[in-house]
Amino acid sequence: MERLAGITSLATYFPTEVRTNGWWVERYPELVKDAQTRALARVFSQDGEPTTHFDRAMQPYETDPFRGAKARRVAGAASAASLEVAAARTALERRGLAPNRVDLLISAGFVPERFDVGNAVFVARDLGLRGAAFNLESACGGPLNAMMTAAAFINAGVHERVLVTTSCTYLHRVPPDDTLGWFMGDGAGAMLIERGGARIVAGHARHTAETCGTWYHEIEDGRLRMRASKTTGPTMRASAEPQLRACTDGVLSKAGLALADIDFFVFHTPTAWFADFAANALGVPRDKTVCTYEDYANIGPALTTANLHRAASRGRLRSGDRVLVFGPGSAASSAAVVLEWGDVAIS
Repeated sequence: MERLAGITSLATYFPTEVRTNGWWVERYPELVKDAQTRALARVFSQDGEPTTHFDRAMQPYETDPFRGAKARRVAGAASAASLEVAAARTALERRGLAPNRVDLLISAGFVPERFDVGNAVFVARDLGLRGAAFNLESACGGPLNAMMTAAAFINAGVHERVLVTTSCTYLHRVPPDDTLGWFMGDGAGAMLIERGGARIVAGHARHTAETCGTWYHEIEDGRLRMRASKTTGPTMRASAEPQLRACTDGVLSKAGLALADIDFFVFHTPTAWFADFAANALGVPRDKTVCTYEDYANIGPALTTANLHRAASRGRLRSGDRVLVFGPGSAASSAAVVLEWGDVAIS
């Protein structure tokens, strides 16, 4: 069997500060009392009876002001790049590799600390890398698109070893009196890609232009703030299943597999109900999925590494298992990858 590129080491990193729902109940009681008229509820609410898999999965959470979120990690003053560095160091240590053995770093951080050059060069500098480094921005689909890019470089013989880092510092962009922050958190992850390990069998991506104008950023008091438009909720609910199906069908076709051939599913879980929605939409068993949302809330692109790491570290992935990983990307690209699980160093 040809030794294709695969994941050989996988690590996550989370800030130590944990912010539970009680933090807002104690400090912003009126905000909690009025939550159903605020931004989070406006995004995740519906009128009338649910008609889609997404709406049916969401319905039980509509009476919860926090929409199923229970805890999230807070980076505070720490930069997104520093979170990526911490995850990357662990991934390299678990593999027993010095930084100078890495040929390329791809950073899939969202939102990066700097918009001129992104996180990659700072992560490379702080790790002491000597190879190339660049950013790949595709919102929450970034890690999977970066994984496919890394595999293409390796399989073509351009690079031998690629380090992919992901990060999310949503809480840098959402002030504490904005209820959008209730379903968001901070964190990071890293994947070392080289020949062997969990083989990257196939990948497929599609743009998500239908979500343009939903999530956006604007400057307020000299700081960048994340916002949701009036169309964010309806557009997310309407586009979730088409994105999931298009990427799943595409990657299975390229892999020459059927849905029944997949042993485990790792869905990006930006909401408490996303794993339920995705399993129901595809008609696969819920116990063949994983979700870290209760521990970390929505950590953007870092969810890919967090959920994959959770499944692997808890023994849910066995050698030879076929694993389908899916991640959406608002105003970017959704993507799916099929892995054949193998020997992966786990932090």
